[in-house]
Amino acid sequence: MLKKIAMAGPAAALMLGAAGAKSVEDPNLWLEEVESEKALDWVKAKNAETLGALEADPRFQPMYEEAKAILNSTARVPDGEIHAGFVYNFWQDADHVRGLWRRAAVKSYRTGSPKWETVIDYDKLATDEERNWVSGSRVCLSPAYVRCMVELSDGGKDAGYWREFNTDTKSFVDGGFTLDEGKSNFAWIDEDTLLVGADLGEGSLTSSGYPKAVRVWKRGASINEAPTLAEGAESDVAVFPATDHDESGAHVFAIRAVDFFGREFHYALNGEGAPAKLPLPQKSDLFGVLDGRAIFLIREDWTYRDVAYPSGVLIAYDLKSGEAEIAFAPNANQAIDDNSVSIGKTDMIVRYLDDVSGKAARLKRNKKTGEWAFTPIDLPANGVVKIISAGGGTDDAILSYESMTTPNALYYVTAKNKTSKIMEAPAFYDATGVVVEQRFATSKDGTKVPYYIMAKDSVLKAGNAPTVQYGYGGFLNPILPVYYEDPSRPQHGALAGKMWVARGGVLVLSNIRGGSEYGPDWHAAALKENRQKSFDDFIAISEDLIATGVTSPEKLGAIGRSNGGLLMGAILTQRPELYAAIDCGVPLFDMKRYNKLLAGASWMAEYGNPDIPEEWAYISQYSPYQNLKKGVDYPKVLFYTSTKDDRVHPGHARKAVARMTELGHAPYYYENIEGGHGGTANQDQLAHRTALEYAYFAHMLMGEE
Repeated sequence: MLKKIAMAGPAAALMLGAAGAKSVEDPNLWLEEVESEKALDWVKAKNAETLGALEADPRFQPMYEEAKAILNSTARVPDGEIHAGFVYNFWQDADHVRGLWRRAAVKSYRTGSPKWETVIDYDKLATDEERNWVSGSRVCLSPAYVRCMVELSDGGKDAGYWREFNTDTKSFVDGGFTLDEGKSNFAWIDEDTLLVGADLGEGSLTSSGYPKAVRVWKRGASINEAPTLAEGAESDVAVFPATDHDESGAHVFAIRAVDFFGREFHYALNGEGAPAKLPLPQKSDLFGVLDGRAIFLIREDWTYRDVAYPSGVLIAYDLKSGEAEIAFAPNANQAIDDNSVSIGKTDMIVRYLDDVSGKAARLKRNKKTGEWAFTPIDLPANGVVKIISAGGGTDDAILSYESMTTPNALYYVTAKNKTSKIMEAPAFYDATGVVVEQRFATSKDGTKVPYYIMAKDSVLKAGNAPTVQYGYGGFLNPILPVYYEDPSRPQHGALAGKMWVARGGVLVLSNIRGGSEYGPDWHAAALKENRQKSFDDFIAISEDLIATGVTSPEKLGAIGRSNGGLLMGAILTQRPELYAAIDCGVPLFDMKRYNKLLAGASWMAEYGNPDIPEEWAYISQYSPYQNLKKGVDYPKVLFYTSTKDDRVHPGHARKAVARMTELGHAPYYYENIEGGHGGTANQDQLAHRTALEYAYFAHMLMGEE
C-alpha cells in the first residue's frame, strides 16, 4: 500500500538560514550548536543536576521498574500487517532492545499463539556491524512483499540509511539498491524499478530539507543518473512518491507538498509519460487506489464539475474518467483522520471518530449502481479503534480496540465482516475502581471543548487531587484515550495508570483545537493567527478542573511534547499561576527562529512565517522564548530533549532553560544523547525518561514521600 511521508520529519543537518539570520540580541545562540564541546558540557552539567535531584526521589526507582516491566513485557499484544499470507510485526522487549522484525503465517496468527520467524534481528545487526542502529521505515513491493527497502537510523534520527532486503532469504541483497543517510522516500514500481526522493547534493533539497524531486531509479544504474519524474520548487516542503498496485499495473503518484498541508497530486500509470496533475483540492490525503479510483480525504470544501463536496468527506476519484463521488460523509460529530482508511482487494475499511469515540465500517461500491454500501464492523463501544492491517491482497483485516482502562485486544475481520477476537493484552495495572469520564469545558470564545479524565473514583469524589493534564493541539493529530499505543506519548493509559493513577493521581487528556477530533475544521480553527484558540482551550480545561474541584493550582501539572511543548511554553508564559508543574518535552520554544532550524520551515503552514512582519505580529504574542519575563513566579519546569533530535532542534529546549536561568529560575533539564525526536532510542531509555517525568510530578504535586 501507499508509503506516506512523515511530513513533520526533520532535516538531516542543521540549517541556520542565510548569513546574518542570527540575532545579536540573543546571548544563547551558541546552544544551537548541537555537538559543540561548550554546548555539550553545558548539557552534561544540567543532566547531572536534574538526574541527581529526580533519581533521588524514592518514587523514581519503583516507577522505573514499573515502566520497564510494561514496556518490555512479552505479554503485550503483537499487532502486525498482513502481506502475502503472513502477518509482519516489529517487536521490542528486554532481550531485544533494538527490536525484531518478524512474521507468522496468518493461520498461525489467528490462533492467538503465533509461531514467529525472525526476518531482521536489529540487535544482532547492530552488534555485527558495530553501529548504533535503530529500526526505521520499511517499504516493500506489493503484493509479493519480497523486495523491500529497509531504513537503518543512527541513534534514532529521522534521517536514515537505506538498503534493499529480501524477505524470502531474510538477508540484505548483495549489490542491491542502497542509499546513504538522508531523509529519503521510496516507492516500488516493479522489482527492478524504484521511485525515490533523495538528497543528491546542492539543489536537490527544498528549504525544509526534504527531497525536491522524484526520480525513477533502475536496478544497476547510478541514482545520480536516474531521470526525474517530477520536480517541485525550493520553497516547497517536499516532493515524494507513492504507488499502489492492482491488475492494471502500478498506479504511480508524485506528490508535491507545497506546504505542510497543501499537496498537488500528479499521476501516471506505471510511471509512463509525464504525470498528469489531478484536480483535487490541495488539502487532501491520498489513501490508495480501489477499482481504478483513487481514494482521497478532502480537508477543504471543493467544487468540481458543478458539484460541491464539503470538507471532511471521503472521495473516490476515477483515474480514467475523472468522475468524483462521495464514498463516506461523516456527520457533524464524526471525523476521519489521515490514518483512518485502508484499501483492501475489493473494498476498504474506514475508522472514524464519533465524539472522539472510535468506530469502524466497511465500504464497498456497487459497480452497477455506483452506490457505496456502509457496513459497521462489530467492535466494543466507547474506546479507541485502530486499523492495524488491511489490504495486502485480501479483504481480511486486523483491527484493535482499547480504552484507558481496557487493555488492547486484536480482532480478525474476514471479508464477510465476521469478527473474532484473536488475542488481548493482560492488564498492566489494577483498574479496579478507576473511572474514565468525558467532560466538556467552555473556551474563551464559547466553543465546547471535550476532555477525558481518568482517576480512581474515590480520588475524584475526595477532590483536590494531584492532576496531570496532557495536550497537543496541532497538525491534525487527535488525542485518543488509549491503553497501549505509542508508549512515548503521555496519554499512554497503561503507564499512566500504573505510575500515576494507582498512586492517587488524575490524568486528563485535552481534545483542544488544532487536532482533528472533529475533522479538518477543528484543526483549521487554530491555524496561524488563530493559534491562541488552542492555548485558550487548554487553559479552559485547566480552569474547569479547578472550578469543579478535581484539583487546584497547587496540585495541577501540565504535560506536552513537540508541538505540545510549544503549548506548554504558552501556558507557562500566559497563565503560570494555574500550574504547579509543567513537563515540556522536545519543544518548539523560540518561534522567531523555528523556521531556520532543521525542519522548521515545513511547519509555516501551521504557525506562519516569523520573517513576515504581519505574521510575526501574531506569533510574537505567544512565542514562549520572547515572552519569558523577570519577576514572574513561574513553576519549576522540567524540560527534556535529545541531542539526536533532527526534527525539532534541541536548541529550543536548551535556550528555554538558559533564558529561565538568566531570569533567576532553576528549571530541570534532561537531554538524552540518543533518541531522535522520540527522545529515546530504546525501551529502557523510554522507561527511564517516563520515570523521571512521573517522579517529577510526584515531587511537585504530591510532596515528599
